[in-house]
Amino acid sequence: MNKLLLMGSFKRITLYDYQALCREYAGSSDSARSLSHPFSIVKWLLTKLVIFLLEFNLYSWWHVDLSVKAQKSRGKTMMVPCDTEYPAFVSERTIKETTGNIDCEGCARSFVIQQIPSSNLFMVVVDNKCDCSSAPLVSMDPIEIMYNESLKCDRLKFQKDRKRPESCHPFHPEENAMECGGAAGLSAPLTAALLPLLATLISR
Repeated sequence: MNKLLLMGSFKRITLYDYQALCREYAGSSDSARSLSHPFSIVKWLLTKLVIFLLEFNLYSWWHVDLSVKAQKSRGKTMMVPCDTEYPAFVSERTIKETTGNIDCEGCARSFVIQQIPSSNLFMVVVDNKCDCSSAPLVSMDPIEIMYNESLKCDRLKFQKDRKRPESCHPFHPEENAMECGGAAGLSAPLTAALLPLLATLISR
């Protein structure tokens, strides 16, 4: 795909998704975070003092300690609304057929791309004699758009209204206008229905 972009067969554009969902890690609450607040420190000290006074009795001298060290709760990954951007590729309709070579560590890998008539499809034929696994791949994964707090508030105030298309395109003149939906008219031949009856009569 990088080669086709360099040759001009396709051009790269950026699309935006304003209704996407992104994964966000919700960290677990631990004891170190509560020490950053002065009132939490006083509360922690009083709690430890009360627990110490409760445990300091004669009953605990003859019995084992039943206290258990608390386990740290694991954080969870949740989906939150976000804005993302992702790449898209637009073909140049003027180019019907293109050939080229890709250099893969001293090996020339040839390819041919041809537009299929009356469709928006392309047929790509690639020579597999060369190993091009080290070539950089074009990522189609969406990327989250990071906003600061002020831009987040401004974006909520000025939401863009959806724009309707200026014209309707119910069909294309180069599309094949063959009738569809003829599968309901299929019926089994008469011989296929009579053969099981004849086999039943002969077996008797």
